[in-house]
Amino acid sequence: MVHLDGAGLTIDDVIAVAERAEPVRVSAAAIERMNISRARVEDALGGSKPVYALNTGVGLLANIRLAESEIEAMQVNLIRSHCCGVGAPLSVPVVRGMMLIRANVLAKGLSGIRPIVGERICDLLNHKITPVIPSRGSVGASGDLAPLAHIALVLLGEGQAEYQGEVLPGGVCLERAGLKPVTLMGKEGISLLNGTQAMLSMGCLQLRELESLFYSAQTTAALTMEALRGIAAALDSRLHAARPHPGQMLSAAHLARLLKGSSIPRMHGEGSRIQGSRIQGSRIQGSRIQDAYCLRCIPQVHGAVWDTLAEARRVFEIELNSATDNPLVFEDAIVSGGNFHGAPLALALDYLAIALCQLAGISERRTERLLNPGLNEGLPAFLASTPGIESGLMMAQVTAAALVAELRVLASPASTGSIPTSGNQEDFVSMGMTSALKLEQAVTLARMVVAIELLAATRALDLRGDTSTPALEEARARFRARIPAWREDCVLSVRMEEASSFLADDALHHVESVESVEAM
Repeated sequence: MVHLDGAGLTIDDVIAVAERAEPVRVSAAAIERMNISRARVEDALGGSKPVYALNTGVGLLANIRLAESEIEAMQVNLIRSHCCGVGAPLSVPVVRGMMLIRANVLAKGLSGIRPIVGERICDLLNHKITPVIPSRGSVGASGDLAPLAHIALVLLGEGQAEYQGEVLPGGVCLERAGLKPVTLMGKEGISLLNGTQAMLSMGCLQLRELESLFYSAQTTAALTMEALRGIAAALDSRLHAARPHPGQMLSAAHLARLLKGSSIPRMHGEGSRIQGSRIQGSRIQGSRIQDAYCLRCIPQVHGAVWDTLAEARRVFEIELNSATDNPLVFEDAIVSGGNFHGAPLALALDYLAIALCQLAGISERRTERLLNPGLNEGLPAFLASTPGIESGLMMAQVTAAALVAELRVLASPASTGSIPTSGNQEDFVSMGMTSALKLEQAVTLARMVVAIELLAATRALDLRGDTSTPALEEARARFRARIPAWREDCVLSVRMEEASSFLADDALHHVESVESVEAM
C-alpha cells in the first residue's frame, strides 16, 4: 500500500503503482490538511472579494466575476473545454502514474479541495480504471492541462476509460466498479487541471528505463573491450580521481570490476612490453599505445550520461512532492502563482535526450570497430563466418547509424520552442510534454543501438573462442539463452529485436552491478 501524504512519494512508488498496480490510499494526516484548506476556500467563496479561479474565470478570463450560482457549472465547463487532446493514447502505466502523482499533489493540502476528490482518484487506481488520454495537446504551460482534463472527465462520469480489458464510457466504468461520479464544487475543477503530472509520469518511467540502459551499455562496452583487446590502463582509478566527476569514477570502477581477472591477451598501452612486438623504422609493430576514443573514453562519456540521470532524478523527486496547483491555499492567504510551469522538467527531459544521443553514438562507434576489418584486431570482416559470400553484420551497423541520426533529431530541445497561448496570457510555455514524448521515442532507439553492439561483441568473442571474466561470461550466457549463436548469414532484424527486448527486460543485472560499485 502506497500512502499519499504529499511529501513522501518516490519514483519507486510511481513504478509500483503504474506498472504493478500497488494499492493506494490518502493518509489520515493528509485528509485533515485537505479539510482545513477546504474550509478556507469555502470562506473565500462566501466573501465579497474576487479570488482567482474560485469566483472568477481563468486565464485571460480572470477579470470576469462569477455569480454564486455559476461557480459549480464553471468547474464542469472547465473540464470539458480543456479535453482537447489528440493523437494516440498514452500508455496505461503513464496514465496510472499521472493519477498517482496528481492525488499526491492534492494530498499536500494546499489545493483547497475536498478529500473525496483525491480519494476518488485513488479509487480509479485501485479498481484499475484507466482514463483514455490522447498524447498530444499539452504545451506544459499551466501544466499538462489537456491530459489532466481527460482524467478529470472520467471522475465526472464522462469520457472514456479502460476497465477489465474494455474501453468503455467513463460512467459505465464507475458504475461497474461500484463508484459514483464526483460533483465538483468551487476551485475543484482547476485543482484537477493545473500541474506537470503527464510529463513527470513519463519522465519517471523513462528514467527507470534509462538507468537500466546505462547499465546494459556498460556491460556491453566491457564485452567489446574484451573482443577488441582494449587497453585497460584507461580505467586506472588514478586517472579518474584526477577528474572526479561522480559518474566518470563510477563508470570506470564498474568497468574495471567487470574486466578484473580477464585472461584474454590484450594491448597494455604506453610503456608496456608486449610479446612479439618489434620496432620497424619509427613504428612499434605488434603494439598499440592508445585506443580510439570509443574505447578509451567510455568512463568520460558514460559517466557524463550517469550524472545526467542523477540530475534528472533529483529534479523528478522534488517535483513528485511539490504543489503545482494554482492558486495555492495557505493559512493566511490564497496566492496565485506559476508552480504549474513545466520548465524544470522540460529542461531535464531535454537533457536526458541529449545524454541518450551520446550513449548511443559512442556505442555505434564501438560497433563499427568490431565490424571494420581495418580496425577490429584480426577479426573477420563484418564478423562474417565466410566474408565475401556472406555479409555478416555489415548492415546492422548501417541500422545503428540510421538510429543515431534520428536520435540527433530527437535530441534537439523542445524547451527552447515556446509558442504563446491563451490570448497571450500564457506567453512563455515550457513544451515539457513534447520533451517527454520525444524522450520516450529516443529510449527505444538508443536501446536498439546498444543491442546491436551487444550482438556484435558477443559474436566477436564467439569467433575468437575467448573466455572472459565470470561476470561477463554470466552476461554472455544470459544473452545466448535468449539469442543463440549462429554461423551463416540470417535475417538480422529478428535477432536485433530479440536483443533489444532482452535489454528492455533488464536481463544483464548481476552481482557486478552499478549499484554494488556505487555502494563501495
